[in-house]
Amino acid sequence: MLDNKMRQIKEIAFRPFATWFHRVPPAILTLISLLFGILAFGALAYQLYWLAFFAWFFNRAFDALDGVVARMQNSQSDFGGYLDILVDFIVYALIPIGLVLGQPSTSAYMALVILLAVFYVNAASWMYLSAILEKRAAGAENQGEQTSVTMPAGIIGGTETIIFYSLFILFNQWFIWLFVLMIILVAITIIQRLLWAVKNLE
Repeated sequence: MLDNKMRQIKEIAFRPFATWFHRVPPAILTLISLLFGILAFGALAYQLYWLAFFAWFFNRAFDALDGVVARMQNSQSDFGGYLDILVDFIVYALIPIGLVLGQPSTSAYMALVILLAVFYVNAASWMYLSAILEKRAAGAENQGEQTSVTMPAGIIGGTETIIFYSLFILFNQWFIWLFVLMIILVAITIIQRLLWAVKNLE
């Protein structure tokens, strides 16, 4: 929902930092973000929540930097976009798993299974719609977006996911209830995109 506006803000905010990495291949920055994501997962499993939040923050920072650096170098590539989204989804799976490993319970495992299930369905929904839009020459480049692929907007996008995951870590004593809230909102997003597809695809 907020992604397009946040991409513009991110570009301005991270450009001064991107100059520090102007000779670094963007894929290296993406892999560094993955390492921080794995560190966050391990910290959560051992209930080291401030370390986890620190690692999560730098995971997101390097995830933002790779795209800004790629545009600065004029080295954007389809592989870079693919690697970026792949790493994002690895980390998006690891964070809630780490939380549940750190505070295991039957309700936590149930909430985790449902959360990952709705993520799975939502990912299939927006990725297939993105492929159709690219096929119809109505993708990110044609719409002037600073991303590899476009997606129809919904309540939960990348920005909202970052906010929720930050809340999961900071307010970990309530993470099950936060999981439930995110499950509901992602389910609504799936319905939003289904209705969009019914209206816009023939």
